[in-house]
Amino acid sequence: MADHLETDVLILGSGIAGCTAALALADAGLGVTVVTRSEDPHESNTYYAQGGIIYQGEDDSTALLTEDIMRAGAGHCHAEAVAILAEEGPALVRRILMKKLGVPFDRTQNGRLSLAREGGHAIPRIVHAADATGRAIQVALIRAVGTHPNIRILSGHTAVDLLTPSHHSRNRLAVYEPLACIGAYLLDQNDGRVVTCMAKKTLLATGGLGQLFLRTTNPPGARGDGIAMANRAGARIINAEYIQFHPTTFYHSRAPHMLISEAVRGEGARLVHADGRPFMQDYAPEWKDLAPRDIVARSIHEEMLHHDIPNVYLDLASYIPANRIKAHFPNILQSCRQYGIDITRDLVPVVPAAHYFCGGIWVDLWGRSTIRHLYAAGENACTGVHGANRLASTSLLEGLVWGSRTARHMRHHRENPHLSHAGDIPPWCDEGPEPADPALISQDMTYIRHIMWNYVGLVRNPQRLKRAIRELRSLEVEIEHFYRVTRVTDSLVGLRNLVRNAIIITFAAWENKRNTGCHFRG
Repeated sequence: MADHLETDVLILGSGIAGCTAALALADAGLGVTVVTRSEDPHESNTYYAQGGIIYQGEDDSTALLTEDIMRAGAGHCHAEAVAILAEEGPALVRRILMKKLGVPFDRTQNGRLSLAREGGHAIPRIVHAADATGRAIQVALIRAVGTHPNIRILSGHTAVDLLTPSHHSRNRLAVYEPLACIGAYLLDQNDGRVVTCMAKKTLLATGGLGQLFLRTTNPPGARGDGIAMANRAGARIINAEYIQFHPTTFYHSRAPHMLISEAVRGEGARLVHADGRPFMQDYAPEWKDLAPRDIVARSIHEEMLHHDIPNVYLDLASYIPANRIKAHFPNILQSCRQYGIDITRDLVPVVPAAHYFCGGIWVDLWGRSTIRHLYAAGENACTGVHGANRLASTSLLEGLVWGSRTARHMRHHRENPHLSHAGDIPPWCDEGPEPADPALISQDMTYIRHIMWNYVGLVRNPQRLKRAIRELRSLEVEIEHFYRVTRVTDSLVGLRNLVRNAIIITFAAWENKRNTGCHFRG
């Protein structure tokens, strides 16, 4: 591959937001380059989403959905964005996912869509594909993206930094112009070369940042790369203190922190102690086990501290018939069986884990960031839909809606006058003569994850946050020096982004003195 690429639109990330935008733009005749750091473009946060995506329930309405989203967001949601999601979302699910892509959502015996209810929803309105909805959606998206003649997929490529004339142009007079994005530096992981990719428009759709924490449901690539790059380029980041912890991830010494879908509790499963005694009625009498996720996660945390236990349990067997468990949760059943747990008979050990980033890159109602020609959609963006806490199954829908909206805006605003600086952007110069030591990178990543879990996790306080700020600032100085003198690799880029995001989140948590949604200062 050449060291210099040009494209109409550069999309960083291959999940539902990035692929939805890519298909819409390519259908309009634009040349699109989709970049993913994984060798397999299926790999994304979307792929691992189990529960489902919001559609329409019986006797449902935009007003009822809006009310549920606003309630879950603890009064901190952006009302206009919520209205857009509620009004445009179901129609896009029908038009794009069902009709265009043919995603095989579950149906009842009479052929109607099977609708589930999840925590915080007043009625059943979630469509799903067993317990692997995200996988079904992602497979359909990549099939369409991979065969489209106007789309080029660069897998195994890591975005190193966004290109902005103000920061990168050899013409120093460019510093007086408004901040604008004209592409990105991309690392080819196979040969270590860094490619300069010029683009009229750039969309950040890199997903979440759960890998900042010791326990997370997110895949290895969820490092917040897009958020850190946007921050370094000068974009506004908001609501960064709002990290949603999923209440129920499988707890086993040899197992990854795999998600046990909220749909399990939607079907009737209860959170219990080892003796089978439920406890959520003590914390949320109205909602019980279907309370919003922040309440459920903190309740579990409180029970674990109060009883000095490493985990609590999910009881499916006492509340859901075995044949229904097998039909609705086949992947969870199979995954747990690998570790000696039969969910049709046994209690399932669970603990909370970092799950979803409710904040991100500030964007307007069309997905535009504060940097010209730079858009963001999906989990790395903050539209304001989630407010201080995300309502279950809104994330896939938000990615679908704003993937579509960013594409609509780009189609009508195709030019980027700042590309006149393209000739002044120097090729990448890797000054670091030393190869990256994987042991040093691994140690620093582990250190960051422990700091974030212990000091900036489910329950925060001023003492913990002060220590986190002090230790993370010192660590970032060391990591930046390490980055400058070392040859760039994917893991080194990830480490640099990880510590930047950790500082962003910790400062946001320090500044917000109020307990709101999933931000809790004990």
